[in-house]
Amino acid sequence: AECAVVGVQDEKWVEAVTAVVALKPVEIIDGDTLAAFVGERVASYKRPRRVVFVDAIPKTAVGKVNRKAVRDQLQMSD
Repeated sequence: AECAVVGVQDEKWVEAVTAVVALKPVEIIDGDTLAAFVGERVASYKRPRRVVFVDAIPKTAVGKVNRKAVRDQLQMSD
């Protein structure tokens, strides 16, 4: 349904590209398949090192992706 890509703190890379994905209710896909799909279409440094599935992606009051909230959500889940 939607996704957001953010940099998340990483010991090796300082920041690692992380994709946060909210699937449509009937969709099924795993993180490795999704990362491979993206990897065929973008430069290797842009390929997500991690894919996280969520029910919904946080938004601001005007409907934009709230990247700070996404990063905070990821750090709390680690």
